[in-house]
Amino acid sequence: MTLVSNPLRLITVSALLVALGGCASTAAPVGEPGKMTVNSSAPLLPSVLFSGTAERFQGWHCQPANQHLVTATNTHDLRLWSLHGAWRLPQAVVASGARYQDGSISFWNRGDKAMVETPRGQLQCTLSEERAAITRAEKPGVMFWGQGNEPGWTVALAHDAPTLTMQLNYGEEQIELPYMMSVMDNEAGRVVLENARVEPFFRLRIEAAACFDDMSGKPFPARVTLTYAGEQYSGCGQGIAP
Repeated sequence: MTLVSNPLRLITVSALLVALGGCASTAAPVGEPGKMTVNSSAPLLPSVLFSGTAERFQGWHCQPANQHLVTATNTHDLRLWSLHGAWRLPQAVVASGARYQDGSISFWNRGDKAMVETPRGQLQCTLSEERAAITRAEKPGVMFWGQGNEPGWTVALAHDAPTLTMQLNYGEEQIELPYMMSVMDNEAGRVVLENARVEPFFRLRIEAAACFDDMSGKPFPARVTLTYAGEQYSGCGQGIAP
C-alpha cells in the first residue's frame, strides 16, 4: 500500500493554547460506532500518526507549565505533538538555530534547547530523550506499531489488509485477527478499530499525542490503548511509512 502524504490538518489556535499552555483538557469521547463493514484492503491512517520524512523523534520537557512535547523535523516543516494533539509548523527564516512557525505559534530549536511561543506566553524546553523512527525495513509489512509494558505487549497493523497482530505476555501469546474501523477522525488523529467477528472481542484506540514509553522514556507520536479478553493495555506507537 502506498501512503498518501497529506499535510497535517491544523487544529484551531484556541485548542493549541490549551494543549501547550498546560491547561486541563479532556479528549472528545468516541461516539457510538455506526454500521461497520470490513474493507478488502487496509485503510489509510491519519498523517499525524507518522513522522513524515523525519528519521528521528525528539522528546522535550518544558517549563514553566511542566509540559512534555514530541517533535519530528522534516526538510521544510516540524511536526509537533503535545499531550493533547498534533500540529505542523512550516520552517521560518531565522538568524540562528531552526525556527518553525504557523501564525502566532512557533518552535525555535537551538541544539538541545528550544523555545515555544504562543499568545499565552513562552515555554522553555530541554531535550530529554530521542529515538530513531521505526522503518519498514525493521517492521516489514507493518503500517502501524504499538507497544507497552508490564506485561510486555505489541500490536501491529498490516499495510496491505485490515489485519491486526498482537503479542501478549512478553510474546508468549500471539493472535492475528481481522478488524473493522469504527472511528476515523483525520483532523484529531483518532482511530478506533474493533474485531470483525463476534469473538474474541478487541478494541484498539489510537490517538495522536505526545507519548513516552513508561520504562525507557522514549518519545512516540501516538497513545495506544488495547482492550482484549477483559484486559486493558496502555502504551505508545507510531505510523510506519513505506
